[in-house]
Amino acid sequence: MTMTEKRLLRVLQGEALWPPPVWLMRQAGRYLPEFRALRAQADFITRCMTPDIATEITLQPIRRYGMDGAILFSDILILPWAMGQSLHFAEGVGPVLEPIRSATDLDRLRPERVADVTAPIMETLRRLRRSLDAPADQSVLGVGVAGATTLIGFAGSPFTVACYMVEGGSSRDFLEPRRMAYEQPALFDRLIDLLTQATATMLCAQIEAGAEAVMLFDSWAGLLPPPQFRRYVIEPSRLIIDEIRRHHPKVPILGFPRLGGLLVGEYAKATGVNALALDTSADLALAATLVPDTVALQGNLDPLCLLAGGDGLTREVERIRHTLRGRPHIFNLGHGVLPQTSPDEVGRLVEQVRRL
Repeated sequence: MTMTEKRLLRVLQGEALWPPPVWLMRQAGRYLPEFRALRAQADFITRCMTPDIATEITLQPIRRYGMDGAILFSDILILPWAMGQSLHFAEGVGPVLEPIRSATDLDRLRPERVADVTAPIMETLRRLRRSLDAPADQSVLGVGVAGATTLIGFAGSPFTVACYMVEGGSSRDFLEPRRMAYEQPALFDRLIDLLTQATATMLCAQIEAGAEAVMLFDSWAGLLPPPQFRRYVIEPSRLIIDEIRRHHPKVPILGFPRLGGLLVGEYAKATGVNALALDTSADLALAATLVPDTVALQGNLDPLCLLAGGDGLTREVERIRHTLRGRPHIFNLGHGVLPQTSPDEVGRLVEQVRRL
């Protein structure tokens, strides 16, 4: 297939398709028994940095469901780790980092290390692109979707990555980075600027390795009041997208300013994203009025609805499909697949989304 025959790419280029293409955030995850089998073999960073493992994990949901998008198995915190910040993932806790709290801490980071450290990730992307685009009789997928699935690279947006870097791990409110933005704005600006440049460079490298689209995840954008949302979410995203377009003008870019509320329209217009991913709280009909018709909307089924399944899932899938019918739409969740989700319900979801 040519690029324009891939349904996800067609929507990212502004075409409205019926039924919409579908993929799910965290579609390669703990709800799949084949993922859990690989998870037991290596720690998280090793899985991300080993092309054999990361390729296999990325392809697992494609084999099962024939998703229209295959998103690279990696993590948004690989970037600070590649720059030299310590990182490990503790069971039941999540990521643990040595926090950045001073100019001295920030000076220890080495963005020039990123290309060498992330070389295995670029090899994973090359392998994935070959696998996804292989002719049907040579495909390793085992399903009839050879050449139909779009390969998606990704990175965390600067504000969200900075949250983890300054806090030193996960948090409900990320007090430390938000306080730094007020008390030490020059230091926080330096960190955001560093991440903006490094993220743009890394996403360009992902594209050169085979990613056909890239996505920016700003999971904690909704923590910020409007002036800071514009300063730390919209502006860095705009700069990253401008840099990507300078080198790869035809590659589509998705943005996910989670819990951005009414500011998602401004985000879409100011950054120039090809697609705006919407979280579960977003009103689809309202978002459609805020965002230009040429920008695809992605989302936004509640992951808990997928977990519950049954008639409630059927109703919500139909509601979402028909709310956005007639404009570019990518069916997805409002956040990631929950680990307790039944693989059978995911299969039923995909089948229903594709129903004419």
